[in-house]
Amino acid sequence: MDGSGEQALRRVGVWSMELRNAGQAGIEAAADLAERGISALWIPGLDGRHIFEDTDELLTASPSTYVVHGVLGIWRQEAKELAARVHELDSRHGPRTIVGLGVSDRNAAAAVGRTYASPVAAISEYLDTIAKERNPIPRERLLLGALGPKMAQLAADRTAGIHPFLVSPEYTATMRAQLGPDAFIAPHQAVVFTTDAERARAVAREQLGMFIGFDAYRNNLKRLGYTDSDLVPGGSDRLIDALVAWGDEESIGRRLREHLEAGADHVAVQVLSAAPAGNGLPVKDWRRLADLALSI
Repeated sequence: MDGSGEQALRRVGVWSMELRNAGQAGIEAAADLAERGISALWIPGLDGRHIFEDTDELLTASPSTYVVHGVLGIWRQEAKELAARVHELDSRHGPRTIVGLGVSDRNAAAAVGRTYASPVAAISEYLDTIAKERNPIPRERLLLGALGPKMAQLAADRTAGIHPFLVSPEYTATMRAQLGPDAFIAPHQAVVFTTDAERARAVAREQLGMFIGFDAYRNNLKRLGYTDSDLVPGGSDRLIDALVAWGDEESIGRRLREHLEAGADHVAVQVLSAAPAGNGLPVKDWRRLADLALSI
């Protein structure tokens, strides 16, 4: 990602499932975050439906807001259509959409009649198609949801860098050492604003525990030294504490700084909340995060 893009995203952004299909409440929350200094909003691709409509709405919130897809699966989204839709967004809002791409898993590929034989080759072919379009998405506005070393290297060679999900600062350090100083590294980091360990871990398991059962994440966590005793349903306490920062502002701020000191350019923070506001958005906790980000 070029220097202007990094500066626009700043060091901390908000990663949110709740901002998908949030409508006017999402626009208002995005505007509030922009006023508080959070310019990067990360939204998951899910099944690909309504991703561009959601992006369009969020970009109207503030001229300083960037929307990052973290990440959009390649199996349900044709590369040609993706390039065309991003061009439409650029025409309305300027170049403020950043696209993270991922391969998901075998089931996602099989659901649309595709083969998951070589994820790296599939992403590479997808990037080739984007590059050949009349209005290609610039390399500096593409990321890969890479975890393994081969996919991460492809990201460094063909895109701005990586947006790894469900990782620790140790992983960030490993990727910085592998990819060198130029690759943009923006890890996902989940947080829970509570000092109650039991409650924090319960919230983490409820909202993220399912991902620990997915092969890609299990394999990556094993590369980081976690064992089958950690990779139990919902994850061991040790694993949850490594992947999810919880506590007060000082504790959560410490984890974000650990990523940045390990080599991250930006941290996409998912606030896990057991009691979001009436509209389903954890606005109060997002404001706490925005205030915290000012000191990072």
